[in-house]
Amino acid sequence: MGRVRVAAAQFECVPGDVEANIERITALAQQAREAGAAVVFGPELCLTGYELGMIAADRGLWTEPNDARLDPVRGVGIAVVVNGVAAGPGNQPQIVSTVYGPTGDVVTTYAKEHLYENEQEVFAAGSGGGRFWLDGVGFSLATCFDNHFPEVSARNAALGCRVHLASSLYGTEGGREERRTVHPAIAKATGMHVMLANHVGVAGPWTGCGGSAVWAPDGAVVAEADETGPQVLVADLEVEMSK
Repeated sequence: MGRVRVAAAQFECVPGDVEANIERITALAQQAREAGAAVVFGPELCLTGYELGMIAADRGLWTEPNDARLDPVRGVGIAVVVNGVAAGPGNQPQIVSTVYGPTGDVVTTYAKEHLYENEQEVFAAGSGGGRFWLDGVGFSLATCFDNHFPEVSARNAALGCRVHLASSLYGTEGGREERRTVHPAIAKATGMHVMLANHVGVAGPWTGCGGSAVWAPDGAVVAEADETGPQVLVADLEVEMSK
């Protein structure tokens, strides 16, 4: 067994302003680094805001892994997971989490597999993947609605992941209870720690309910953020290390 310190960055995105959101993510990631975290991650579509109409109309909101605009994120000095829009098969946009290592290298990318309602009109679905290793710890990735499909987290747990990172958007209307149900269920089913990074404030047609949190493998809450304002939630997790 070993210990890993993980951080969830909760904040309100600037609609359709990639540079402004990168600035916010970078500042929160620096806070996470100063708190000793090895990994920090943000909510769904944190690079653009949850602005499907803007994304469909403006390809300038898409970012590829080596996009120069993301250099500040890559220079933080810890692993950072950011969720935005990138070109997929057939040049269709996908909702993509990009993982940057402590030295800024691209570790992996993961495209959201299960698209929610109107997302299906804008994005192409991904297919598999969604995991990385850092200092002997396996991390599982999923984006919002993915977490409602047990096979996503189950396959990563079967491959040795011990921490599940959920980049999501849960709103004030029903989202509070939903996030408290979905994530502990994943933890108990897979034996992984589960950590949620959620939006707070205006997020497209919704208002993010905040409350980013982490659950232990038995489903118990380890730590929980406030429901208002930007915050870096940091938690020390006891996990099984890869051999």
